[in-house]
Amino acid sequence: MKSFAWPIRVYYEDTDAGNVVYHANYLHFFERARTEWLRALGFEQDQLRAQQQSLFVVRQLHIDYLQSAYFNQLLNCETSLTHLGKASFSVRQNLYHNERLLCQLDAKIVCIHDQHRRPCAIPANVLEELNTWL
Repeated sequence: MKSFAWPIRVYYEDTDAGNVVYHANYLHFFERARTEWLRALGFEQDQLRAQQQSLFVVRQLHIDYLQSAYFNQLLNCETSLTHLGKASFSVRQNLYHNERLLCQLDAKIVCIHDQHRRPCAIPANVLEELNTWL
């Protein structure tokens, strides 16, 4: 299975008073990594919206917090495609510090039409590229 790696530095603003990453901030890390993965595949989300009236939205998340991340650590987020449908896809994202798995996220992402905000088919060019990741 292919994976995309994205480095993430933990900033002070990401942490609580004990310099531990606040639980909700992991979602920011994962979102940034998914955005950078799509960008690396050649798809800018604002261009998909403007040119193909398509948006990707989170439908479902499952997150396992295994160990804490701390201020100033350099983390690595790996994103892998686990399922691809006509209007949605699923990814597994693992967040590491060095080789230690800190957090794992499974996300279902749905393509919706920009105007009526209902599910629609993933644009053909995106679907074709995503197919190479299975």
